[in-house]
Amino acid sequence: MEVAKITSRGQTTIPRRIREAADLSKGDVIAFEVEGDHLVVRKVMPGQDNYAMGLSKILNEWISPEDEEAWRDL
Repeated sequence: MEVAKITSRGQTTIPRRIREAADLSKGDVIAFEVEGDHLVVRKVMPGQDNYAMGLSKILNEWISPEDEEAWRDL
C-alpha cells in the first residue's frame, strides 16, 4: 500500500510505484468512482470512454498559470 496527502486545494500526487504499476504517464486521463467506502481510480484508455476524453479536452483549456491563480482560493 502507498499513501499520499491531499493538499488544501484537493490535489495529491500518485506515488511513483503506483504510477509505474498502472502505466500512468503525463497527459494520461484517469477516472474516479466511489464504490461503497472505496475510491477507485482507473486509467481511461483512448477510445474507451468518449465522455471522459471529451471532458478532459474541454477542461485542459483552463490549466494556464493565470487560471490556476484565479481559482487557487476556491
